[in-house]
Amino acid sequence: MSTAPQVPDILSPGFEANPYQAYRLMRDEFPLFQHEATGSYVISRYDDVAYVFKDRKGEFTTENYDWQIEPVHGRTILQLSGGEHAVRRALVAPAFRGSDLREKFLPVIERNSRTLIDGFRASGSVDLVADYASRFPVNVIADMLGLDKADHARFHGWYTAVIAFLGNLSGDPEVARAGERTRVEFAEYMLPIIRERRTNPGDDLLSTLCTAEVDGVRMSDEDVKAFCSLLLAAGGETTDKAIAGIFANLLRHPEQLEAVRADRSLIPQAFAETLRYTPPVHMIMRQAATDVALSGGTVPAGATVTCLIGAANRDESRYRDPGTFDIFRTDLTTTTAFSAAADHLAFALGRHFCVGALLAKAEVETGVGHLLDAMPDLRLADGFDPVEHGVFTRGPKTLPLRFTPVSP
Repeated sequence: MSTAPQVPDILSPGFEANPYQAYRLMRDEFPLFQHEATGSYVISRYDDVAYVFKDRKGEFTTENYDWQIEPVHGRTILQLSGGEHAVRRALVAPAFRGSDLREKFLPVIERNSRTLIDGFRASGSVDLVADYASRFPVNVIADMLGLDKADHARFHGWYTAVIAFLGNLSGDPEVARAGERTRVEFAEYMLPIIRERRTNPGDDLLSTLCTAEVDGVRMSDEDVKAFCSLLLAAGGETTDKAIAGIFANLLRHPEQLEAVRADRSLIPQAFAETLRYTPPVHMIMRQAATDVALSGGTVPAGATVTCLIGAANRDESRYRDPGTFDIFRTDLTTTTAFSAAADHLAFALGRHFCVGALLAKAEVETGVGHLLDAMPDLRLADGFDPVEHGVFTRGPKTLPLRFTPVSP
């Protein structure tokens, strides 16, 4: 006697251990279901998640961030809409693209990458997560903002607490309190620096944010602080997991690793495929402004919608053989993979597409290239098999590697 399949519980240990089997069941049998513990409607098919992100009819808002991220960051650009959102995005976006990114911040990225690699290149071994991936993007952001990198441990502690808060789907009160303390501590650290940069601006990103003006509008001290908090957490966590994910995926597919080593122009393809196959962020929420019909039913007005990026990016209706990592796949367009026209959903889509996507691309291209140069004969430590952890964000917690030592 057969039994009906059960709706997967996204808070269960089994789901956390391997969500991909559950994602397939959701897409096939439960494309829309209400998850009582999180009070949200969960969607998993590519077309549905893309529809919500693009939001061409104005059916969804980001009001969920009022309770999801404001307690740890303050009010951020993610919560804004209409003209207010357009102006704030116009204030911050130029620093993350074009000449500012190439001329001002690419040297910062290269310098921080080489400094970290010089610490282990002669040793023949490294934990890529602890010794590089978790440090590199935080150091870059601190350097871009003109902050003291000696405070790295504080920055890392803050963004770790923020990410834990965002992923606190079970409502652990201690995790919530730690996240809320982070907002207070970060404000006490940043606000005096922001006031000083307004008086004595330099050539750093923080000074740019303090002095930028569009249509007579400038960012307030609280606006700048909240954006820096968001940048530190989002930029640190996602790039950290992306770099670890690229190497974990390539090391499992040595022929693709050797192809990338031989042709560095393939690094963007490896990054794009990693964003599809093992995205750093597995879920993003939106709020329904009206009743919305999606696959499997209707989301009622006012409900939170949990969009499962990790499931949508492996949808068989969108990708050929989606459970296979393949940097040469023809159904993923690398030239648009880091723009609002991306095929994958890892950076979201529409007006809230990740403003730091090109910064992440520059960090990953630079970092992966430097690491490949520094680590000939790269291989996993004996007996180690990369394992992903996490539900909201996901990636290896450790990645011990061995290689032939190279002098600087």
